[in-house]
Amino acid sequence: MNIKMKTVVIEGKQKATVINVTAPRCFDNYSVVRIKSAPMCTEYRKYENGEYCINIGHEAAGEVFETSGSSKVKKGDRVIVMPQYPCGHCELCLKGDYIHCENTTDPLKDFGLEYGTGTFAEYIVKPDWLLLPIPDDISYDEAAMACCGLGPTFEAACQLNAGANDTILVTGLGPVGLGAIICCTFRGSHVIGVSRNQYRRELALQIGAEAVVDPSLPGIIEKILDLTNGKGVDKVIECTGDATHQQMAIKTAKRKGQVAFIGESNALTLDVSNDLLRKGLTLHGIWHWNINNYQQLTDTIRASKQKIQKIITHTFSLENVEEAFRVQLTANCGKVILRP
Repeated sequence: MNIKMKTVVIEGKQKATVINVTAPRCFDNYSVVRIKSAPMCTEYRKYENGEYCINIGHEAAGEVFETSGSSKVKKGDRVIVMPQYPCGHCELCLKGDYIHCENTTDPLKDFGLEYGTGTFAEYIVKPDWLLLPIPDDISYDEAAMACCGLGPTFEAACQLNAGANDTILVTGLGPVGLGAIICCTFRGSHVIGVSRNQYRRELALQIGAEAVVDPSLPGIIEKILDLTNGKGVDKVIECTGDATHQQMAIKTAKRKGQVAFIGESNALTLDVSNDLLRKGLTLHGIWHWNINNYQQLTDTIRASKQKIQKIITHTFSLENVEEAFRVQLTANCGKVILRP
């Protein structure tokens, strides 16, 4: 394979361009995928701040374009392109928790490539075991939501054992938090959402949240406790990474409750005695989902198509990536998708 492809480069503060480069080649168990749907995530922060970046993007679904004799995929297969480049051989990888692999690889360095690991492009190179089959009744856009759209909160719902008798607080209703509502309501849970953004509060109600509260108003913790008759929520999925929301998660969880942290963050101060020991809380750190639960996640996607279509609020061609970034900066959106 020696063809050109389009790829996005962030060149400066709120400046992104599409350039033509050499597409990646396949090696060993690596296959080349032609990207059909590339959801956008936190890359907009690099665009906003002017952080130079190539090989940008980490979510995708597409079609296998070329293999090097792979036994796991073949040309033409429709696949979910899982993020990261883990080793595939360590205990964590073998158990499906590959996202926590401590022996990640660099295919650009290993194979002498300059481009080919970002999803804001026409092609990507990926180990074949990280290319999961897309069922015929699931579209590329829906399948791509198995990455960050639903993936982290799907794992949180699994770890929390979210069920029909649970009231779950979701703090932060960006695309990840909206995905949490889908994952939890699929399991029959009652969801309370927290967001300052009116657009996303309204969207959360449309996809199944039973109540949504604005944390900028006074008495937010008391409001949440009132919604649970003073008991507190059974479980919390914290998606903001903001210390105030993290504290809210701890304070509003009931005794013997559970809190899953998903939002990227730094230090958090806890009162170990009163916040943890007296309440008997269990805390979970969630990054992504265990790929052994692939069938359960595709079942969630299949049953939630209408809700997924609601939270995919904008789609753009690769050439219009700057417009896509600007929409993300307004925060008046759900999941934004690029179609290379």
